[in-house]
Amino acid sequence: MSARDIIIRPIVTEKSMRIGDADNKVTFEVKKGSNKTEIAQAVEEIYGIKPVKVNVVNCRPKDKRVGKYAGKTNAVRKAIIKLPAGQEISLFNEENKK
Repeated sequence: MSARDIIIRPIVTEKSMRIGDADNKVTFEVKKGSNKTEIAQAVEEIYGIKPVKVNVVNCRPKDKRVGKYAGKTNAVRKAIIKLPAGQEISLFNEENKK
């Protein structure tokens, strides 16, 4: 299994950006069933930064309704990765900012 199979995408929300700025953390959606060691190795392989700490959260699906139709959102597994001081992972392309 490659590192790109484990880390699916970064999670960019107001809350994840706030903890990223304050505590030097980055949040990713990861593959279900992956463990902390695999996630840390994948981050090191993709970004070249060895994480200080990895926390994993399983988010349950929520009930949603649209009119008379009811359903559920998808379940997600999140990894919150603490980076060493002075290092960062850029989630946005800095060249396009004006």
